[in-house]
Amino acid sequence: MSSFNIEGGVEDEPVSPTGRLFLQAEVDSVINCAVGMKHPIDLESAKAALKDSIMMQHPRFCSLYVKDKHGREHWRKLDEIDLDKHIIEKNMTKDSDHSSSDDDDEETINEYLADLSVSSPLKTDKPLWEIHALKAQKCFILRIHHSLGDGISLMSLFFSCCRQVGHPDELPNIPSASTSVRKRGVFKKMLRFVLMVLLSLVYVLKFVVKTLWVKDEKTVIRGGSGVELWPRKLATAKFKLEDMKLVKKVVHNATINDVLIAVVSSGLTRYLDLQSSKKTKDGLQITGLAMVNIREQPGLQELATLMKNKSSTRWGNQFGFVQLPVYYHKYVNDPLQCVRRAKAMLDRKKLSLEAHFSSRVAQLVMTLLGPKATALLNYMIVCNTSFTISNVIGPQQEIMFAENPITHMRVNLTSLAHAITMHMVSYDGNAYMQILVAKDIIPDPQVLVRLLFNPKDSQMGWAENTQSCYL
Repeated sequence: MSSFNIEGGVEDEPVSPTGRLFLQAEVDSVINCAVGMKHPIDLESAKAALKDSIMMQHPRFCSLYVKDKHGREHWRKLDEIDLDKHIIEKNMTKDSDHSSSDDDDEETINEYLADLSVSSPLKTDKPLWEIHALKAQKCFILRIHHSLGDGISLMSLFFSCCRQVGHPDELPNIPSASTSVRKRGVFKKMLRFVLMVLLSLVYVLKFVVKTLWVKDEKTVIRGGSGVELWPRKLATAKFKLEDMKLVKKVVHNATINDVLIAVVSSGLTRYLDLQSSKKTKDGLQITGLAMVNIREQPGLQELATLMKNKSSTRWGNQFGFVQLPVYYHKYVNDPLQCVRRAKAMLDRKKLSLEAHFSSRVAQLVMTLLGPKATALLNYMIVCNTSFTISNVIGPQQEIMFAENPITHMRVNLTSLAHAITMHMVSYDGNAYMQILVAKDIIPDPQVLVRLLFNPKDSQMGWAENTQSCYL
């Protein structure tokens, strides 16, 4: 049901069920995206580029979040957006005792993002987004409320405001996730269908049990109730996509996500060995939580397609949760064994309907019991698992915003009850992972970064050991 803005005579649009979930105090979630620029920031050029962009035409970005007298939540479209209220200039002056290196800038930006993740909700007297301009560090920070859309929608919207370097009239090219279509006989199709049903039943049952009762065992990396309010630290892992591609070539039909989960599994094992005062039992399950895009067409889509109301590729929050169990294994003789384990687990997850089930259940609970009950279930599953992880594919060529080339893009969310959240974005041949931690649980996230991704410190020796196996 819609209500009406009597003053303007404009019909308000009801907030979607998932949007209502993200607006609950228990879930209140903001996406923070740090965008590094090659040249100094020109705010007037940035404002001009925004005014002419599709972002200013999108209803979610020019509407207020309001409640009517019955407490129902709506989006109320504004006639005009005052960009001065949304673009916030920050003068993060550099310490004269330190050099103005890229590492210093990265540390300053990460400290700023870590503070934002626990202490700066978006104000509701304007549309739920803003841009912080850190001029000294040549960095924009886009802050967008999760109720406006998921990562696929919001990244598509941002890229619509950018152009390719050297081709100012062309939008960025976003590679879609590869989906190989193989011809199968009737028997193989039936077998695949039976496996899908069986795996879905198993994973759905595990999902319900994990949400309502069973928690991961307490370790030095697990958070829990109340941890979302704890102070944060943020570290960045940077690496070449070619290194990950080299690893995945060794294992037949492996993907970047298989390699990523394998690296995380190995790194967490080493971190537990380093930090735990008591012996960790072999085979201990450490459960991750991932948001999975459930649109029919995978990958980042063109914005025009996402905004069509009747399109199967819809704008907004179109995702489901998937649990990703990884295991502590102290002794790993084969550096590719973790990749094979991760691939086997993820192949089963892809075949099942776990993500679709979690999405449908959330919608059903929202309809029957309302957003507070849905938020409670969402909070419970976060408290019962150990970490959050995501991976979004970005442009693989250099792009620019307001004619200023972009050097990197990094994404993280406001704090969850997890002590570790990991979000990876690839851009121009590189991958950037933001690792946000509760600093009272993990005081030095740089140690975790080295254990995860530095071949010299890693037991796996990913790029070096795998290269010798492959060649």
